[in-house]
Amino acid sequence: MNAPVEEPSTDEAEGPEPLLLTEPADGVPDLITTRAQLREAIDAFCAVDGPIAADAERASGFRYGQATYLAQFKRAGAGIALIDTAAISDLSEFDAAMGDAEYVFHAASQDLPGMKDLGIFPAAIFDTEVAARLLGWPKVGLASVVERELGFALAKEHSAQDWSVRPLPDSWLAYAALDVEILIELREGLAAHLEAAGKSEWARQEFEAIRLAPASEPRADPWRRTSGTHTVRDQRGLAIVKSLWQEREREAQRRDVTPSRVLRDAAIVAAARAKPTTLDALLEIPQWRTRGTKKAAPRWWPSIHTALTLPDKELPARRAPAGDGPPPPRAWPDKQPEAAVRLAHAKDTLAELSRRHDVPLENLLQPDAVRRLCWEYRDGSVEWVKSFLESRSARPWQVALTATALTEAFAQAAVQARQQEYTS
Repeated sequence: MNAPVEEPSTDEAEGPEPLLLTEPADGVPDLITTRAQLREAIDAFCAVDGPIAADAERASGFRYGQATYLAQFKRAGAGIALIDTAAISDLSEFDAAMGDAEYVFHAASQDLPGMKDLGIFPAAIFDTEVAARLLGWPKVGLASVVERELGFALAKEHSAQDWSVRPLPDSWLAYAALDVEILIELREGLAAHLEAAGKSEWARQEFEAIRLAPASEPRADPWRRTSGTHTVRDQRGLAIVKSLWQEREREAQRRDVTPSRVLRDAAIVAAARAKPTTLDALLEIPQWRTRGTKKAAPRWWPSIHTALTLPDKELPARRAPAGDGPPPPRAWPDKQPEAAVRLAHAKDTLAELSRRHDVPLENLLQPDAVRRLCWEYRDGSVEWVKSFLESRSARPWQVALTATALTEAFAQAAVQARQQEYTS
C-alpha cells in the first residue's frame, strides 16, 4: 500500500496491469470472538480519529434470512477489526464508542440492515458505490471502482461463500479484510471527484436518504415471485405454488437453510402445471425424479393435496392484487391516453438530463415516482410537480434538477394530446 499509485487512464488504451492485493499491508488480523478482544479493538479505534470503513459478510444462498456472520471495520491508525458476529451478536458497545463518526460502505443499502441488527447505527455514511454512480462511472462494483480510482485489483473469489461456517479459512479472512483495507482511501478519491463535478451535495443527500431508509415492507403475495410462476395459468395451479412455497418457507426457517436448497422453484412450478392427483403421479414428473427431491416427495405431497382440495372461493386470484399505484404503462393509451403521452415526453426529458449531467436515469429520479407523476398530474404549475416529487421521497437535488424540465415536458405533451384528439 506504500507504493506510488499511477493515475488511472481515462482513454481506451490499455494501461499497466493493476497490482493484485492479496492481503492488507499490515497483515490479516486475528478474528475477534470475545468481549475482551472487542474492547481492545474499541480502545484502538477510540485512540484515533477519522472515518470508519465498514463491510459485512452474509451467507446468502446457504442460510435462511440475511444475518451477518462477519463484520469488518478499519480506522486509519487503528488497523482492521474482523468481528465474528456469530460469537458476538451485539455491537452496540462499539457503536456507542464511535459516536458521530462517519462510516464508509460500498453499497450501504445491502449492509446497513444487518449492521442495525447488530446495534450499529451510523450518524453519517459515505457510500462509494453511490458516489461512483453519481459520477456516471459505467462499472460500480467494488473491484471495478478500486481499479479505476486506485489502480489496484481485488480478488473476488470468496464473495459467494457460506460465511456461517466455522472456522473461517485464512484465505477468506484475508479477502474480508481487503474489503475495508483501502475503502477510506477510495472514499477520499471519490469525494474529490464529486467536489470537482459539483455533485458533493447530491451525494450527501443520497447518503442520508440511504442511512435513514426504513426497513422494507414485506411483499404482498411473496409466493408469486417463485421463478416460473408466470407459466402457471390457472388458479388451482397457483394454489399449489402458494401451498408448496409456504411449506417450504416453514421448513427452510426451521432448518436455517435458504429455501432453494430445501425445494427448487422448478419442482414447485412443475407440480403446479401438472396438478398430480396422487403421490405416484407426482413422482412421474421429471423435476421430482432427482434423488433428493424424490426422497422428500412424501413430505411435500400433503401441501399439494391441500391445494387440490381447496374450495374454489379460496383459490388465489390469477393476478396479484393491484397496489395503490397506476396500472402498467401498456394500458395507459386506452385508460388515460394523455398520461401515456406525458410518460413518453418525461422519458425523453429525463434521458436528456441524464446525458447532460452524466447521472444514470435510475439515480436521477426513481422510475416509480416518474410513472405516478405522469399518471396523477393535474396541475400546470411547477410547484405542484415539486410537491409531488417531494411526497415520493425525491431528494432536493433531484427535484431542483427535474421539476421545471418535467413541467415543460408536460406542457408539450398536452399540446400533442390535443392535436391527437383533434385529428382522431
